[in-house]
Amino acid sequence: MKLALCNEVLSHLPFERQCMLASQLGYQGLEVAPFTLASDPSSIKPATARAWADTAADHGLAICGLHWLLARPEGMSITTTDAQVRRRTMNFLKHMIEIGAACGADVLVHGSPRQRAPEPGQSVADAVARAAELWASLAEYASTSGVVYCIEPLAPTTTPVINTLAQAAVIVDSVDSPALRTMLDLGASAQAESQTPDEVLKHHLELDHIAHVQLNDCNRRGPGQGETAVAPVLEVLRESGYAGWVSIEPFDFYPSPEACAAFSSGYVQGLWRACGEMRR
Repeated sequence: MKLALCNEVLSHLPFERQCMLASQLGYQGLEVAPFTLASDPSSIKPATARAWADTAADHGLAICGLHWLLARPEGMSITTTDAQVRRRTMNFLKHMIEIGAACGADVLVHGSPRQRAPEPGQSVADAVARAAELWASLAEYASTSGVVYCIEPLAPTTTPVINTLAQAAVIVDSVDSPALRTMLDLGASAQAESQTPDEVLKHHLELDHIAHVQLNDCNRRGPGQGETAVAPVLEVLRESGYAGWVSIEPFDFYPSPEACAAFSSGYVQGLWRACGEMRR
């Protein structure tokens, strides 16, 4: 298992210090939210992204991916009917793909619930169709850039646009590009799916839909800090021979950012070892 930490957990620290602490806590990578390193991510240059990768490498880490792609700047949407906003959003996401490639990322994770919400009077079906069209265009750009673009299903409490892996898989299959995949966010999956997260994960791994996994709890804390079962998901990953990244993505950094990062690393790596022992 390749374990990464979503860097916003430690965003109160300078990036080099984030890397140092993540390495000391046993992580192999960082999943970067661009807005944590630049107030306007559209201003990030490829040379800056390469410098991030060098800093991470100095501490034995890789930058495994980018996420929270549309958190900043304001005013973007993948479902909008406004042609100018849509064009601006597309150009920004192409820039994020370029930045991801420059820092050596394997994946870009498209969550950003607010920027996929239907506009007033817009149907969910129309919003999904517009999002799917944009993701199809981005897949071609991602392919030439050597990264995989992942549609993240999110909980219905955050958006009505793409809540389940099956909904995301429909788009992935229709585009039919190895550069467009989906991924599992544990907390969101536990809230949105009719099956358990491990069951739905197993099904979509078998269909080659999954390129990334994020672990957290339904209570928004780190894995193991609530009731959401983590071990069955890790067992499915081990049994399937999954070779991608597993990122820790809490939203409530309890009891402190550093303690949350430390607990999550120890908990998940302990479970991973235990899963291996149980299979012997």
